[in-house]
Amino acid sequence: MSRWYTESRPIHTDRGLKARSKRGDFAENWWTKRWIEALDHLLDPGRLRRGKRYARQGQVLSIEERSGGVAAAVQGSRSKAYRVDIGLEPIGEDEWERVIDALSGRALFSARLLAGEMPADIEEAFSGAGVSLFPARRGELRTSCTCPDPAEVCKHTAAVHYILAERFDEDPFLLFTLRGRTAEAVISALRARRGEEGEERTDVEPESPSLEAEMGRFWEAGAALDSINVKIKPPAVELSMLRRLGQPGFVGEDLGRLLAPSYEAISDAALEVALGESESTEEEEV
Repeated sequence: MSRWYTESRPIHTDRGLKARSKRGDFAENWWTKRWIEALDHLLDPGRLRRGKRYARQGQVLSIEERSGGVAAAVQGSRSKAYRVDIGLEPIGEDEWERVIDALSGRALFSARLLAGEMPADIEEAFSGAGVSLFPARRGELRTSCTCPDPAEVCKHTAAVHYILAERFDEDPFLLFTLRGRTAEAVISALRARRGEEGEERTDVEPESPSLEAEMGRFWEAGAALDSINVKIKPPAVELSMLRRLGQPGFVGEDLGRLLAPSYEAISDAALEVALGESESTEEEEV
């Protein structure tokens, strides 16, 4: 970027990636809110404001994802689009292994990640490994732009940050990619850890008790259920049953919105029971 810079109007384009957000917040999910909060603490408020306007006008022409960052093209006031590069300091291999160990140690963490969801308290696993999922200091965020603005982070870079935030809403695992690990690598490592635990549990097969000794436990779930391999996949449509049933005519309020928290809580409880986390928690409390 050059030393001298004068504010100018951007060239209008219809080829851009126009932000879905037209006013107010860009974030829909908690992880996107955390990303924007981190930017608010690290970047210049004025350029963030202008970058938000650029994002909503559709000045960001393209974003190419890559390990450790993204490369983007932004249409500014000149005929040739500016190139913007944004990257995060990658997490080291040893730190990633500690993060994977922490994630695999919590059944609900593993279940949500394998289902394509981001656990609300996943930052605990990263902080326990001595690292952060989101940028916590300016040195972790690496940015560059070919525009003449001498600022470390210009409005073109800020615009890409906001479009990237909407990408996070759609794909939270993009955060892992920016930190140096693809979603496939993280999921594969979690499955490998779970496979090792399963092998340890099934190495020794205990002798089955006699039928007479087990009559009193006839209606209880047998230990053999633990060996069943349950494959958890993300639903094609969230809350699909509620959406399929639709809004009943005898209720004035949005019944789907009212029932959604209950359905989500029941799903979480079912995952805990299925993966044995609730049982282990009760034993610890005793």
